[in-house]
Amino acid sequence: MNGQRQYILAVIEHASRRVRVLGTTAHPSATWVVQAFKNLVMDLEDAGCQARYLLRDRDGEFPALLEEILAEAGIQTVLTGIRIPRMNSVMERWAVVPP
Repeated sequence: MNGQRQYILAVIEHASRRVRVLGTTAHPSATWVVQAFKNLVMDLEDAGCQARYLLRDRDGEFPALLEEILAEAGIQTVLTGIRIPRMNSVMERWAVVPP
C-alpha cells in the first residue's frame, strides 16, 4: 500500500450479513456511485435476487439519479438518521478501520 486514502462502496445483506464490495476509488464521484449501483442491480437480477430496501447514510456522493435507478428496480431507499450510527450498525462495524 502506498498510503493513499481509498473510499469503498459496499452493501451488506442484513439477513445473511454477506458483504458486496461494489468498488473502491481514491476519488469518488456521483457518476462512479451511479455506475456501481447499476452494476449491483444487474448482478442481483442475474442471481435472481430481489432487494426491497437500501438503508444508506446521507452522504453527498449519492445523487438523485440513484433514487430513480433503485426505484425502477423495486428498491426503496431508507435514509439513516443524522448522527445515529446505530441505525446502520452492521455496516458501521464492518466499515470502520482503526486509525
